[in-house]
Amino acid sequence: MFKKLLSILIILVFCMGFSIPEKIITKADKVIVKFYQIPGFDKELILLEESINEETPSEFSNENFFKILSDEEVLGYGYIGKAPAKTTDFDFLVLFDKDFIITKSKVLVYREEYGGEIGSKRWLKQFVGTAASGKKLEYNEDIIPISGATISVQSMTRAVNDLLKSIALLHQKSLL
Repeated sequence: MFKKLLSILIILVFCMGFSIPEKIITKADKVIVKFYQIPGFDKELILLEESINEETPSEFSNENFFKILSDEEVLGYGYIGKAPAKTTDFDFLVLFDKDFIITKSKVLVYREEYGGEIGSKRWLKQFVGTAASGKKLEYNEDIIPISGATISVQSMTRAVNDLLKSIALLHQKSLL
């Protein structure tokens, strides 16, 4: 009985660890409203089976990948992710159009003392226009480095590449 209870507790703690904090969701929602210039929108969560999620380089939890709708019309898709900086993670949002081409990327919360320049609109625009079926973005070729933010720049580039690869895999399996 004790082992069963302990197993259930571990599963609950594990699942709660992948929940996105309300503050992050609120920030992402504000970015979406501003980007689409709409007063409000609906989210339709895209849920994946664990076996599919294990095949993707990006982590898809129960609330971080969603369809963005307004009056039942699909405007695009959104993904909220985490990427490592030097000592802690930062949260980011990537918006896609209906064809899974990046239309916006935004650093939602950056927790480091240095490297916050990756949150600049100018730097993040480098990801816009990249398709899930396109080529891999290369650091120092497609994505310009930022002095003092090397780890964060490489991490964001890797996270976006992983997301694009994951979405391409979901398309290949006809899940999107």
